[in-house]
Amino acid sequence: MSIIGESDIVSELAAFGIRAFTTTRAVGTFGVNGDEPVRDVMGRWDALRHELSPRDGRLATAKQVHGVHVLVHHGGWTGWLRANDADGHIAMERGTALAVTIADCVPVFVAHPSGTIALLHSGWRGTASRIVERAIEALEQRGCPASELRLHTGPAICGKCYEVSAEVYVQLTGRDPGKPATVDLRALIADDARAMGVRHITTSASCTRCDNDRFFSHRAGDTGRQIGVMIADR
Repeated sequence: MSIIGESDIVSELAAFGIRAFTTTRAVGTFGVNGDEPVRDVMGRWDALRHELSPRDGRLATAKQVHGVHVLVHHGGWTGWLRANDADGHIAMERGTALAVTIADCVPVFVAHPSGTIALLHSGWRGTASRIVERAIEALEQRGCPASELRLHTGPAICGKCYEVSAEVYVQLTGRDPGKPATVDLRALIADDARAMGVRHITTSASCTRCDNDRFFSHRAGDTGRQIGVMIADR
């Protein structure tokens, strides 16, 4: 089975030589805290690395903590990097694959036509703390203007399915609904990116909760996890 072939593809970035996708339930879980044997999960990671770059490839991941730290990766190494606490990655050179683990949180794909890419894991905490702004600022500092970036929010829980407490809603929107309310994280992320000057923004039509037959969803009780993956090919 091709992992990429069974995934949700971000076709808008292909013209820049960038592969971006979110895996699906059909591929299997990439989380090691579920019910599947760790050897099976690690086998999927190995298969992914081979499919992305059979020889001398680079894959960057991190221990995700729902924060705003964004790592910047350069070349000069090979293999699989699992960094300490971080929820975002920037690859300055082609050939470095990035991956984030998700269930209902938002995988945010950001690309510059030059091949510089960023991949973020943005749950409600990351969205409230503006991890997307952090990444866009870092890209601008490295010669990638916001107006030239392409941003895509991948499969995540939708605004109809995602109910949060009034306290969380205030942190996300600045408004107090007085009771639990639903919120659309992908719309908030798009608004933040637009305010930073990003002009090209797309959103996946898939909801991890509505489309639970295709994606793992924490809110639906799943222990499985899919991953968002991105690489600018050499």
